[in-house]
Amino acid sequence: MFVAVFVAVIFDFLTFAVLLKVFAAGPGLFRSGWFVESLVTQVLVIFVIRTTGTPWAHRPHPALVVGALLVILLALGLPFTGWLGFEPLPVAFYGYIALTTLLYLILVQAVKVYFFRRHSLS
Repeated sequence: MFVAVFVAVIFDFLTFAVLLKVFAAGPGLFRSGWFVESLVTQVLVIFVIRTTGTPWAHRPHPALVVGALLVILLALGLPFTGWLGFEPLPVAFYGYIALTTLLYLILVQAVKVYFFRRHSLS
């Protein structure tokens, strides 16, 4: 459990640094970027942790896929509404989100594999 939280915190701090240093984010942009990055990674991590094997070994239920995609689309679009003090994100930040999400999911998969090898449930 500690490792899973630690991995998420590392990526949160990385996002904070990128928002502040690369994009010079004020409060609205910072809030938008952190919200989108956090929601996208936490929704997609469901597909990695739902099985002890590789995420693509067993197909998820279509309702899970559709629900996840709808939440991600909502998260990506919400900053354009201005609600909650959000601001539209720079296009380059979406590239950062894609790269960060991929790295996050790979790291979570590696930690999961290590965990199940070390703590065999059989």
